[in-house]
Amino acid sequence: MKPLDSSGRVAEVLRLGLVEGVAVRAIAKRLHMARKTVRKILGRHRAPPKPAGDPRGSILDPYEPAIRAVLDDTPEMLAPAVLERLRPLGYTGGVTILRDRLRRLRPRGQRAAFLTLDFAPGEAMQVDWADFGFALPGVPRRVSAFVAVLCYSRRLYIEFTLSQSMGTFLRCMERCLHFNTGTALVDIFDNMKTVVLSHTQTATVFNPKFLEYARARGFAVRACNVRKANEKGRVERPIGFVRQRFWPGRRVRDLLDLNTQAARWRDDFANGRVHEITGKVPQLVFEHEEKQRLKPIPQTPFDTDDVEGMGVTKMFRVPFDRNRYSVPPRLASQQVIVRADDDFVSIFLETKQVAQHRRVWDIGQDIEHPSHKKTLLEQRPRAAGALPPALIALGETGLAYFKILAAGSRSVHRETLRLTFLVEVFGAIATQSAMREVMQTGHVGAEYVEYVMRHKRGLVPQPAPLRLGNDVLDAISLPEPDLSVYDQLSPTPMTRDPGEPPPSTEEPS
Repeated sequence: MKPLDSSGRVAEVLRLGLVEGVAVRAIAKRLHMARKTVRKILGRHRAPPKPAGDPRGSILDPYEPAIRAVLDDTPEMLAPAVLERLRPLGYTGGVTILRDRLRRLRPRGQRAAFLTLDFAPGEAMQVDWADFGFALPGVPRRVSAFVAVLCYSRRLYIEFTLSQSMGTFLRCMERCLHFNTGTALVDIFDNMKTVVLSHTQTATVFNPKFLEYARARGFAVRACNVRKANEKGRVERPIGFVRQRFWPGRRVRDLLDLNTQAARWRDDFANGRVHEITGKVPQLVFEHEEKQRLKPIPQTPFDTDDVEGMGVTKMFRVPFDRNRYSVPPRLASQQVIVRADDDFVSIFLETKQVAQHRRVWDIGQDIEHPSHKKTLLEQRPRAAGALPPALIALGETGLAYFKILAAGSRSVHRETLRLTFLVEVFGAIATQSAMREVMQTGHVGAEYVEYVMRHKRGLVPQPAPLRLGNDVLDAISLPEPDLSVYDQLSPTPMTRDPGEPPPSTEEPS
């Protein structure tokens, strides 16, 4: 084959590329040319593009004035709502092309500009929660991080928890204030329910429990506006910093191990590094500039327990925080108060503690104290006319009371529950005496018995028994002394003023 000259090579490239449709790579290989040269020849001699015709019309074009009118009135209206307004006008298309048209027609708001907030030493602290998902092995609860930052020094406090309840939140606040050795003038929060109940057009409705805590600790409370994350940027950036620098690749055994590692990282690195915004070390700024400006923490104690009122089930269990805790069987169907901190769950009948368990940070667990089940197993079916096991201490008075009660229309079950409650709170002797007084008036009824003790005699619930920490010693039960024998003693009449001197026994001279 005779080699081609330059013009012939160009013609062959054009023939192969434009007529036969051979690929650039194949043409370059066949004619021993560079692919870049082949592309250049084909591009130089490519036919000019055909002029674009008139754009195709859209089924939405006749309805665009109506769409614009809707968006002028309500710019945030979504495509399905706009579709509902176009159907009566005859629109038969779908929502997909409507979304595309709304994306073009919807007015775009101007991006807001933000001011840089400046804070004086000790002026403010920002607080927020961060969610880290199901991060602990074998624990079906989400891990949350309580994050607080002093706005001037940028000193960070972090603590991981398995709950965001009010009690957990207040305990984190307490530990944070003691970590900083003082309180700022104002604490700034996001719209967490433990701080903010709702926003209205005229005011922010704060959680009364948290306002009580803020007054006790001497700081003001400020809430960010809804969807205004820029108002708490001092704590938003540290949360991202924790996610990027502390969290990746972290291996932990349990919550204690996680908080131990977090505290070490916080003290050794987070607060000891040069801050990327201020160019200063947060810990040094805190110690030399901000610490002395914080207000001392008031020594007034504040109750930070989780407190809930619960009913005892027939299985003598109290449901609390997605678990069940046992109580003495005699309290079945009673109303009790549950108080819990990070370690213990304590159950009270009014002011008297009736049970205590280690708090379980799991879900769906049944926590039973062995003595509660043992007490139920020791109870035998009682003979007809006998008192319920929890009311045996009422003696003959109780038997007479229930005999009269059985002849009436009152609920024996309800009376048993209420009298059990009164015996537990006020003691068997006081309850027995009040029952006698009520029966002397010709009545029976737990409400009368309770009225006599609470209002006529002014009795108050007995304090919780002293716990020695030894199951054998704590299980010792002594009968209450019968003090009625002292009522039978007649007092010796007083024959002289106690202030007078005793008469002389000497005979007059």
